[in-house]
Amino acid sequence: MRHLNGYRKLGRKSAHRKAMLRNMATSLVLHERINTTLQKAKEVRSIVEKMITLGKRGDLHARRQADSFFFDDEAVKKVFSGLAGRFKERNGGYTRILKKGFRVGDSADLATIEFVDFEIKTK
Repeated sequence: MRHLNGYRKLGRKSAHRKAMLRNMATSLVLHERINTTLQKAKEVRSIVEKMITLGKRGDLHARRQADSFFFDDEAVKKVFSGLAGRFKERNGGYTRILKKGFRVGDSADLATIEFVDFEIKTK
């Protein structure tokens, strides 16, 4: 039984997994939509939602916690200025995962993770 196994190991050592998820969370905040595998998307979803909750809290300690997690200072600014204001009235569920099919090489499930109010900007 899988009791108390609360996260996916994704076939990586802990340092590699942590760096990969931090990088994916930073990319998702900056670009607001990324393509990845379904399992990675499910893992990064909980991380990004916790960071947006920190942004909604908005105090100095929350900013320092987010700054120690994200790889880019622009991501921290975007969480605390842009995303926190956009999701001020929403109590969780800031992201959406859309299944895209299967990868050609190894038939892995592909998915797109994006923010729920994401709109494609046309020129």
